[in-house]
Amino acid sequence: MREIVLSDKTYKLEQDPYTYRLQDTPEPELYREMFPYTETPKIAFNYRRVPENMPEDIFITDTTFRDGQQSRTPYTTEQMVHIYKLLHKLGGHNGMIRQTEFFAYSQKDRMAIEECLELGFDFPEITTWIRANKKDFELVRSIGIKETGILVSCSDYHIFNKMGLTRKQALDKYLGIVKDCIEAGLRPRCHFEDITRADFYGFVVPFASSLMELSRESGIPVKIRACDTMGYGVPYPGATLPRSVSGIIYGLQHYAGVPSELLEWHGHNDFYKGVVNATTAWMYGASAVNCSLLGIGERTGNVPLEAMVFEYASLRGHLNGMDTRVITEIADYIRYDTGYDIPPMTPFVGDSFNLTRAGIHADGMMKDPEIYNIFDTEKILGRAPRVSINNSSGLAGIAFWVNEYRTRHGEEKLSKKDELIQKLYDWVMSEYENGRVTVISEGEMAEHYEELVSKT
Repeated sequence: MREIVLSDKTYKLEQDPYTYRLQDTPEPELYREMFPYTETPKIAFNYRRVPENMPEDIFITDTTFRDGQQSRTPYTTEQMVHIYKLLHKLGGHNGMIRQTEFFAYSQKDRMAIEECLELGFDFPEITTWIRANKKDFELVRSIGIKETGILVSCSDYHIFNKMGLTRKQALDKYLGIVKDCIEAGLRPRCHFEDITRADFYGFVVPFASSLMELSRESGIPVKIRACDTMGYGVPYPGATLPRSVSGIIYGLQHYAGVPSELLEWHGHNDFYKGVVNATTAWMYGASAVNCSLLGIGERTGNVPLEAMVFEYASLRGHLNGMDTRVITEIADYIRYDTGYDIPPMTPFVGDSFNLTRAGIHADGMMKDPEIYNIFDTEKILGRAPRVSINNSSGLAGIAFWVNEYRTRHGEEKLSKKDELIQKLYDWVMSEYENGRVTVISEGEMAEHYEELVSKT
């Protein structure tokens, strides 16, 4: 007989939800109506909506040293330690960047973990991602790690087509691994790989329910990381499972009993929805969103950590101790010290993110930077708005460049009508009249400006 109980969340009488049991199907469910493969994926709607349930405590976790290293030249030990320090500085005293995860296979990675642990920071807590076997559990425990990620693929694409198992075999295998992890004295974090192509009620919910039961029995928190491995998740209200981000988060909470503090979203950006999906996960009940610095990660990348810093500030109205100027410090370090080429149009960190090329825009920024600058980038990120000089910059663009240059050197600004600006403008235009097609670099502008100053 089903009970009616008073919810301690909604304070309404609710009927006990249906208990979903494993559906051990003989054939894989590949949702070909949504994922035809030879066509673009389809987004279906059933118009079922679930309530928003944003937790009081929302925060960021980091995968820069794990997923973030899978698509670039690996960091050295020294670089990982330095970036870890910057993550600590960015996250602030309230630990908004709550955790970061490392591989633990190579000597280089283990040295980085040990050196980071020696720093004694409370945040980000150092965790690992390892192969699911007892040898690796003992390895990370001996280093001093308290939590580790475990891969538990949950779509039939993986269960049937990659691992060659049935759902029952996969579930039994995963539960055994999680028990081994707990017995080794570690907190398990279960990475539900490919959740946006998985049978939600036939496998995901029964598996998550079993993990929560194991957590209650052992007294050890078991986290669930919902992994949108292929970026198929969508934020749209009324979208059907398994692609609905809100449906996944709600379902894990409502049907599997996963509390917000044990629920984490890990998204990819294959369809340009990484950030909005992560925000949706926060809004519907996940406390954590997992990110990587600059979005560097497998294929199209992960959710950019710096993006979620600003999402948090936009949703909560404050930064909760985060130091956003460190974002520029991080970008400069990754660009210049690790040799990573940041695409110039990348928001917040690219060379061109607050750069204008059009003269009419420069004219507006001279009158009021707020007209074309997203916020006070100099105060918030330590990056003043700039202009790029080309044949469309106009007098206004030249004047903006000159005055920004003069301000950096402690000199007063000049009027757009100043003779020096006119001469510099004439030189720029002569360059393009003589066949130039490239932008004029900062160095060229500075050199010619100083040359003109010396003659006045």
